[in-house]
Amino acid sequence: MALRKALAYSHMKARPYTRKSSVKSKSYIKAVPPQKITKFKMGDMHGYEEGKLKYIVKVVADGKVMIRDNAIEAARQFIHKILDEHYNGLYYFEVKVAPHHILRENKMLTGAGADRMQTGMQLSFGATIGRAAQLKAGQPIFLIALTSDKARRVTAHACMQTKAKFPGHIRLEMVDLK
Repeated sequence: MALRKALAYSHMKARPYTRKSSVKSKSYIKAVPPQKITKFKMGDMHGYEEGKLKYIVKVVADGKVMIRDNAIEAARQFIHKILDEHYNGLYYFEVKVAPHHILRENKMLTGAGADRMQTGMQLSFGATIGRAAQLKAGQPIFLIALTSDKARRVTAHACMQTKAKFPGHIRLEMVDLK
């Protein structure tokens, strides 16, 4: 079955739903979906810690929004591919958010014969279908540290190309550590 539209999940809930417990009676979620983000830190970690990378680009959420993990992973892969092609080993890239919120769906069928599978709103808690990260306004999604100003411009362009992958609005923050 295909993914539902991001609009169904992009509005922020009161708090993240993460109720997975080892005690069966307290756990509503029977199985947590796997993490889609494969890497959180990439590139030259030692150079970043030692202060060799002087230019920083941050991708920041403009408002309260909920972003699915597959959107974060798609943007991460796109930006990482461009950085790896142009500046192999001369950057540090970190995903700053972790998707903890569990997304649920009460599956419904339509059409002839669909009445045999559905229970309507009875037991409508829903099955887990994915994860999402809940972000506040001004919270960074990605942090990218670079060695040159030209690399910063190329990275900023790549980050702006990923705007379509995220719900809501994002902005870039540029910092010089000179």
